[in-house]
Parts: sequence; C-alpha cells; structure tokens
Amino acid sequence: MKKAILATKIGMTQIFNEDGALIPVTVLQAGPCVVTQIKTVENDGYSAVQVGFAEKKDKIINKDKSGKKEVIHRHGTTRAMKGHFDKAGVTSRRYVREFRFENAADYTVAQEIKADIFAVGDKVDVTAVSKGKGFQGTIKRLGQHRGPMTHGSKFHRHQGSNGACSSPSRVYKGKGMPGHMGSKKTTIQNLEVVRTDAENNLLLIRGAVPGPKKALVTIRETVKAAK
Repeated sequence: MKKAILATKIGMTQIFNEDGALIPVTVLQAGPCVVTQIKTVENDGYSAVQVGFAEKKDKIINKDKSGKKEVIHRHGTTRAMKGHFDKAGVTSRRYVREFRFENAADYTVAQEIKADIFAVGDKVDVTAVSKGKGFQGTIKRLGQHRGPMTHGSKFHRHQGSNGACSSPSRVYKGKGMPGHMGSKKTTIQNLEVVRTDAENNLLLIRGAVPGPKKALVTIRETVKAAK
C-alpha cells in the first residue's frame, strides 16, 4: 500500500460525467492529515506512518500528570497525547491512525497528506463503521422469509424453527437469530474516485460508503483490483 488518507463523510449527491451519464457519488472531506510519527523496523519492529486527522482543542487532550511525554501505546490505550503531538511539532488531533506504507521512509514528521494523494480513476477500499439499526428481527437483519399472512395463521414474522428436537438436540453455533444490527466495521472494495478537489480537500467516490454523515472514513488504495 502506497496511498491512504482519513476522511469524514459529508453525504451523497449526483454528478454528470462527460457523456452526460448520471453518477451517484459520496462526498468525503479527505484530510488534511499530518504525519505525527514514523515507525521503523529498528525502533518499533515494523515500518509504518502514523497520521493525525481533525484538529482538537488542547485543553481536552490527554496529559500525563508526571509531566513525561509518553507516546501512544500499541494496544489502544493513550497517555500523554499532548506531549506526543508537541514532540512531532503539530497541533492536537482527534484521530490518530497508522498506515503501513511501502514507502514509509519517504515521509517526514509534520508532513501533510492531502486529498490530491488520489487521482481521478483510482480504485480505493473504503472502511467505516456502518449505521446502527438497533435490535432487529431476522427478516430485516438477515433477509429471512416471513410466514403466511392469511387469516388463521399464527406465524407471520417469527423466526421459525431453530433446530431439531431429537438430533442434535441443540441449536447450531452461528444460527441466524434476532439481535443487534449494524454498528460494525465495514469495508467496501474497488470503489472509484470520480472527482477530486485538492483546494477544498474533497473526494467524490462512486456509489455508497458505509457509515452516517460525519463518520470517520479510511480510504486506501485497493488490494483487489477489478479485472
């Protein structure tokens, strides 16, 4: 992977291409992201570029009470984020992510990554947390069929049989059941960049992108190019 950026979802609209065909697109506010740290094999055991996105007020950034400028832990917990950003010489950021670029050594701390890292026609994979739908039944959640809706039927939208009573006398693991729907990390592959606006840091992606408006979106160059 050589190209990636963080973005927020603005919403959907439609545009016309040169042939006059209507194209549904998702508008993303892509960057600017700033490099906050360069991970190296010698120091960290792997090569990666850590970037920050979306400015955040300093007064609500985590600080270490002892005054030490400790860095971000690898297992998700954070301490002394203010010191981490100060060490990189950048303003405080709301989101911090890592990208394992093949050319990580070419980046420098405090370097900006903008929307023009992608060009029209590029194929990308877009990752975000999907919209939450709450607790839903199997018809909406899993697309199962309903029962008869005629008079006298006592089976309409119920799930139906869960398992046999004699053998194996239990419900199989993984059986589709009612439950929480959505709010899952979702990736859509092989989406196309149809328009870029480097001045306003906007990317227009063909089709729909997971997540609600203002959701954090990760855009990477695709790993499975369509043939």
